[in-house]
Amino acid sequence: MIWETSLLIGVLFGVACYLILRSSFARILFGFLLLTHAANLFVLAMSGSPDGRDSPVTVKAGTHYVDPLPQALVLTAIVIGFGVAAYLVVLLYRIFLDQRTTNLRELFDPARRPDRTEDDPS
Repeated sequence: MIWETSLLIGVLFGVACYLILRSSFARILFGFLLLTHAANLFVLAMSGSPDGRDSPVTVKAGTHYVDPLPQALVLTAIVIGFGVAAYLVVLLYRIFLDQRTTNLRELFDPARRPDRTEDDPS
């Protein structure tokens, strides 16, 4: 089971890095979302298997407990990732409304900028 999870995490990280390096803001957004999911899955995979362990709220003495810290970290990361994703969606929408493109190459093309002229040196 750990090999499949490791392979899935590696594929998610690889696809996320590929998408983040593209020139479209929409692909960058999807890459960021995949990267947060891969990081959350990585933290849960590193926490270990809960098989044969009791929950930490039981009162049994001498047993091994499941560590609740990774689940708390992942829940916090999900909330933070959702907030940042919502911000990126609004930023993407605003860039599209202002510039009529989501492509980085078109966005930073000096020929497209209406505020600069050809003879303006600045």
